[in-house]
Amino acid sequence: MSTEAIHAPLIIDIAGAELSAADRRRLADPLVGGIIHFARNWESRAQIAAVNAEVKKLRPDMLICVDHEGGRVQRFRTDGFTRLPSMRSLGERWMQDPMEATRAATACGLVLASELRACGVDFSFTPVLDLDYGGSSVIGDRSFHRDPRVASLLAKSLMQGLLQAGVGNCGKHFPGHGFVKADSHVAVPVDRRSLKAILADDARPYDWLSNTLTAVMPAHVVYPKVDARPAGFSPKWLGDILRARLAFEGAVFSDDLSMEAARWIDGTLLSHADAALAALGAGCDLALLCNQSVGEGVPLDDFLADMARARTDGRWIPSAQSERRRRALLPRAPALAWEELTASEHYRRALALLQT
Repeated sequence: MSTEAIHAPLIIDIAGAELSAADRRRLADPLVGGIIHFARNWESRAQIAAVNAEVKKLRPDMLICVDHEGGRVQRFRTDGFTRLPSMRSLGERWMQDPMEATRAATACGLVLASELRACGVDFSFTPVLDLDYGGSSVIGDRSFHRDPRVASLLAKSLMQGLLQAGVGNCGKHFPGHGFVKADSHVAVPVDRRSLKAILADDARPYDWLSNTLTAVMPAHVVYPKVDARPAGFSPKWLGDILRARLAFEGAVFSDDLSMEAARWIDGTLLSHADAALAALGAGCDLALLCNQSVGEGVPLDDFLADMARARTDGRWIPSAQSERRRRALLPRAPALAWEELTASEHYRRALALLQT
């Protein structure tokens, strides 16, 4: 693949439970490489499967994503979807029986990924690798444990379950969001610890799992003793530490660029496009912009137009390596249909493990 080949770094959303004409137009944009679903896009298994089939008909290489972790972050909860446990509950199981907790985590990953794939979803932004310090409202029970060893072992088990269903994984939020209390959706969290302290604790799962993770999402958190910029806009964090020091070779997604903390960089509130350019320039392969398609979707249309101009003007240069990383996240094997899945012994055993 040459540098002139299509590089589709943008992950966007759609407004409702079916594709509109505006959605189809946006998905045809060559810079769009994926979509992310939310609860508003869900009505039923048949409905979401039909939407995803239409997306793939328009763009066979489109990466269809969702935030589907378990616990309180699970977009699809009805019409046969299993209510998945929170990651904290798996950590609590570990304290009683590590072997049982490990098996349950693998089962959770298998059920999670198999059900999504049966409805045409390719990828989920999971697992959360943030440590549970007890004070973060935005992380909370999404975290496996306070101990990075326990968090890493349970995450690896969950990732094995995802892999069994043909789905990659995304460790988040690098190098760690659990220590700070502020919610980066509405504020700019600041973690004033040293690099040594962070690497010895919160970032350990990324070190131990660097060869197992297929993707990473950095935190919209500022670590001023390392860099004045949030991690997702920092060449130090993404290039020097994640890529060079921790030897991570998979895809890097920006976190949602519509979030308040996402666009405050060097004391300035950036546009969505300028924030995406900053993230891509810092080392992200993919830039995620959520919830801008609702209503008339003007912010999303402006974003796509601004990104196209940035490419034309030379302010952004497509990356063949980043495009290869995006495509590597697409499932390789066909998924089981829902009826085949629910009849399979492998899936039934996994469900039984979750229910014990």
